[in-house]
Amino acid sequence: MTKTALVTGATAGIGAAFARRLAVEGYDLVLIARDEARLVAFGAELGDRHGVTVVPMAADLSTTEGCERVEARLADPAAPVDMLVNNAGISLNAPFLQSTVDGEERLLRLNVHAVMRLTLAALPGMVERRRGEIVNVSSVAGFGTPMPGSTYSASKAWVTNFSQSIAESVRSSPVRVMALCPGYTRTEFHNRAGINISMMPDWMWLSAEEVVRDGLRDLRRGKIVSVPDWKYKVAVFGLRHLPQGLVRTVSKDARGRIQR
Repeated sequence: MTKTALVTGATAGIGAAFARRLAVEGYDLVLIARDEARLVAFGAELGDRHGVTVVPMAADLSTTEGCERVEARLADPAAPVDMLVNNAGISLNAPFLQSTVDGEERLLRLNVHAVMRLTLAALPGMVERRRGEIVNVSSVAGFGTPMPGSTYSASKAWVTNFSQSIAESVRSSPVRVMALCPGYTRTEFHNRAGINISMMPDWMWLSAEEVVRDGLRDLRRGKIVSVPDWKYKVAVFGLRHLPQGLVRTVSKDARGRIQR
């Protein structure tokens, strides 16, 4: 039986890597992103290369209308979704004191509200069918000491905690829910946020393909939280267990914001 996966933020970075990997595994795909032309082209490429059915669905998940459209697809009993990858998310270049209400609300709608809404749309059907998997893409930024002035790290702390809570709530069923928490990953994410990454050493970076490979492996092993790569596992251990004063000293906002 062919399985179907729905991937948000599907045209670049980790989302695109999920789409490619799942197409190789024979999943039919529903791909969600805002850029319809790019979405259609990417979907056609995957369909032609791997012989799977790909349905592009343009939607802005920071809006009520966009969420409602995708929720309806996830809840459709006639076309069940076997895997949901909540990958869409944004960061902001401006520190909080220089931010705007509109910008902060958009971040929370996309990083938090959309994850909650799409999970809630997909999960009841998965539990009823006694099969299904949900991957919520979070970040190591959500562990330990908050990054100064960063709503992004706070939003990812929510995603990780939420995923753990939902995973526990369905533990008695075969349905799996996991938070995928990568470190620095080479994608379009930082450029879109206006974040200068030129000072970050090469050894800190992961590829999107590595993140997806490790994430799917951990999902299938039944893990609730996946932290790809040993160096970030060590970092998360430190964030969780070292004295918080020490952590604050060594983990000051290293993202290299572009100064305005």
